[in-house]
Order: sequence, then structure tokens, then C-alpha cells
Amino acid sequence: MSRRNSFRLPRHPASVGLARRRVRDHLTDWGHGTDDAALADAVLLVSELATNVVRHGPLLEREFEVAVTALADGSCLIEVSDEGQMEPRLRVVGEWEETGRGLHLVETVAAAWGVWSRGRHGKTVWALVPANT
Repeated sequence: MSRRNSFRLPRHPASVGLARRRVRDHLTDWGHGTDDAALADAVLLVSELATNVVRHGPLLEREFEVAVTALADGSCLIEVSDEGQMEPRLRVVGEWEETGRGLHLVETVAAAWGVWSRGRHGKTVWALVPANT
């Protein structure tokens, strides 16, 4: 059995923390323990993906959507959608640069990640968090 919840947040820096809390709350309500590594990874990934929308999303966009799905095998899918057309991509980051490492973190933590086009409605960046083994 899988469970899914989605919610919209204002495109504001404070929404990143709210997205983390809501995803953590949903996953713990669905049976993930507070010491569960998959829970911590899901919270970290939603933080990175929501931060990308807040920092790089379309200037006129007022909201973005976050969805979390707990899958039957204990893994979970994180999705962050915005109206932007530009797909995020990994970039080379210099040793002393303070930003630009978020997608490298997503690449390392997630079992898989990618981008789904929503046509003229933007895109969804998704990340699959594996179940604890």
C-alpha cells in the first residue's frame, strides 16, 4: 500500500523549513520512525529541491508544490513542482564556492532522481529515497 500527500507553499525562503516539517510529519504518521535513515534522507532531499525552487524558480511564480509518497516497500518518492521550464542540472562547483552543491547531494543520497515535464505548466523534480536495508 502506498500513501501520498501533496501541498502548496509560497515561494519564500521560510517555506523550505515548512516543507521539511510537513514531509517529516507525513512520513512519521505513516510509520517511519524518527531514527529512520530514509526519513532523514527524504527530509534532506525535500529541503534541497525546495531551496532550488525558491532560489531559481520563475520570478512571477507565487507558489510551488511538494508531494511525498510512501511506497509499500518502505521507500519514498519526493516531488517538487514549479512553473519553470529550465531543468536543473549538475554543474562543476569550485572548492571555495558557497552554493551549487544541492543537486550533487541529491545525486548522492537518492536511489534515482530526474525531471518530469509538465508541458506549459512547468516541471517536477523528483527523487526516490530507498528504504532502509
